[in-house]
Amino acid sequence: MSRDLIVSTSPAETRVALLEDGVVSELFLERETQRGIVGGIYKGRVTRVLPGMQSAFVDLGLERDTFLHAADVFEELPENLLTPEEITAARSAPIEERLREGQEVVVQVLKEPMGTKGARITSHISLPGRYLVLMPTVEHVGVSRKITEEEERRRLKTILKQIRQERGGGGLIARTAGQGKSPEAFLRDGAYLSRTWDEVRALASRNPAPMLLYREPSLVERLLRDLLSEEVASIRLDNDEMFERVLDLVRALEPSLAPRVRRHAGPVCLMEEYGVSAEIERALRSKVWLPSGGYIVINQTEALVAIDVNTGRFVGKSQLEETLLKANLDAVREIVRQIRLRDLGGIIVVDFIDMEERKSRRDVMRALEQELRKDRSPTKLLSVNEFGLIILTRKRVKQSLERLLMQPCPYCSGSGQVKSVSTVCSEIYDEVRKLAADMRGRRLVLRVNPEVARALGGSEAGVLRSLSELVGGDIAVQGEPLLHQEQFDVVPA
Repeated sequence: MSRDLIVSTSPAETRVALLEDGVVSELFLERETQRGIVGGIYKGRVTRVLPGMQSAFVDLGLERDTFLHAADVFEELPENLLTPEEITAARSAPIEERLREGQEVVVQVLKEPMGTKGARITSHISLPGRYLVLMPTVEHVGVSRKITEEEERRRLKTILKQIRQERGGGGLIARTAGQGKSPEAFLRDGAYLSRTWDEVRALASRNPAPMLLYREPSLVERLLRDLLSEEVASIRLDNDEMFERVLDLVRALEPSLAPRVRRHAGPVCLMEEYGVSAEIERALRSKVWLPSGGYIVINQTEALVAIDVNTGRFVGKSQLEETLLKANLDAVREIVRQIRLRDLGGIIVVDFIDMEERKSRRDVMRALEQELRKDRSPTKLLSVNEFGLIILTRKRVKQSLERLLMQPCPYCSGSGQVKSVSTVCSEIYDEVRKLAADMRGRRLVLRVNPEVARALGGSEAGVLRSLSELVGGDIAVQGEPLLHQEQFDVVPA
């Protein structure tokens, strides 16, 4: 699979698109005023300990306190004075025995704040490098699951054990980019990460909480660290300063790939030329049409994401089961692409078109598993049933693209709907009826939205006649363009 990185930079933000075989698969956005905090290491102060929830709130100096669960608490213990059993017992004790209000802790942000929820944090630090991930609070050696050859996995574990022995403990994981790399490359990466962790600890020992101790690199640096490989066919940029920075970084990480870094100089905007702007617009709509003529509908709620598959204009060529299977398989590719593109996370429920045959359902499940292998975020398929429902989970660490680029509509307050004109006319009738005794014989003016005014002069004219009879006087309707469709005023003339 060929990959291209498209990087567009402005003074306010940086946008990056990942193209796979020429198709936009992932979008990343970083604004200077809203730079993400995931991966940042802080020294914080415990503000509340909640035994009933086995969790604590920690002040990191952010807008809201952050959330720390008992499973994510790590305390440094004098291991030379305690038995392994005593250490295990201490680290599995209730949170109220492990943390107290006012205590200072070093933590790392796991998830961005979302909605009304504060960020999720952990005491188990992990520092990613080019080929390694350093986890100083655990004793573990592992290899990326995407490296499947047993001989290579054994080789990498041997290298990691050597590095861990030299640094005196801690956990290490070999990343996918480390496949086939020399021991010297891992040693350099490990030494750099160890120095970074030592600097974090030194900074924490000298300064009071709350304080930022370590910040993840910029968006482009993180993506190059994680994605740069022979699969990357080109890196195209539209900014001179960013071009020079990226070129220097690629020369340091993978010198042979430096010729693939290219400065875009065409008359057409970089994002427009590669169709990225159109894909962003498409990713902000709930309905997505499929090449076959079917479509999917994507709706985000507070708790989960619901995706519905419909045949639309697709009618097939022969048998019904074959038509439904083709429509579902066509939807699978686009569903996974949209999940990645929109960065959807948490619980995702997919309602495929119901099929009678078990073999057809298995084919759809296999196709979904195959497509999900392209996703870098951890996903898990939970269930599939005869009604066509498939539930999957996807790791969520930040806001989805929709919530990053959009805000709730001030008109409908994010519901996507407003009261109909007929409903508003009924509410006007109810309101005037409550006031009828005090308004008897007086002339009234109804100040309403123009749409409601038109209805009261046409399809809802009966409401106006009934109101005139109710109050025994004339009622004038005044259209006010600045009034919300659901708002109205009843004013004595």
